[in-house]
Amino acid sequence: MDYKFTSHNETDTLELAQNIESEKFPNMVICLEGELGSGKTVFVKGFANAMAIKENVTSPTFNLVKEYLNGELPLYHMDVYRLEGSCETVGFDEYFNKGGVSIIEWSDLICDCLPEERLEIKFKIIDENTRVLIFKPYGKVYEDICDSVL
Repeated sequence: MDYKFTSHNETDTLELAQNIESEKFPNMVICLEGELGSGKTVFVKGFANAMAIKENVTSPTFNLVKEYLNGELPLYHMDVYRLEGSCETVGFDEYFNKGGVSIIEWSDLICDCLPEERLEIKFKIIDENTRVLIFKPYGKVYEDICDSVL
C-alpha cells in the first residue's frame, strides 16, 4: 500500500521528517527519489535536526556519503546521483548494518543494492512550493511507521 502526503512548503517537509525521525531505529533505511529541487535534502535536514545533529546538513553529491556521528544515532546521508560504476564496489550494505540510519538520495539509481526492507519516498513537484510525497513501505516496521505518522 502506498501513502501520500502533500507538503505546501519547506516547513511541512521538515515537520514530516521530524515525525518520521521519532520512529527511527538502528539500521533504518530511507530511500528518496525525485528530481532536482524537489525537497530530498530538505527532508534529510529535518530528520537530522530531530536527531540532535548540530552540523549543517548538505547534499553529499561529490562525496557519495556524509557521516553524522554526533546525534542520537549515526546518520549516513548518501547521494548516488553521480555514482559511476557498480554500487557493490562502494559498500553501501555495510552502512545499512552499522546501527545507524541511512538516507539515500537518488536511490532509484541503485535499486539492486537496497535492502529488502526499507521506506521509499518519491517527491513530486506540483508547483513552486507544493510537493506530493508518495511513501512505499517495504516490511512491517515501515508500514507501521507510515500508519502512525501519515
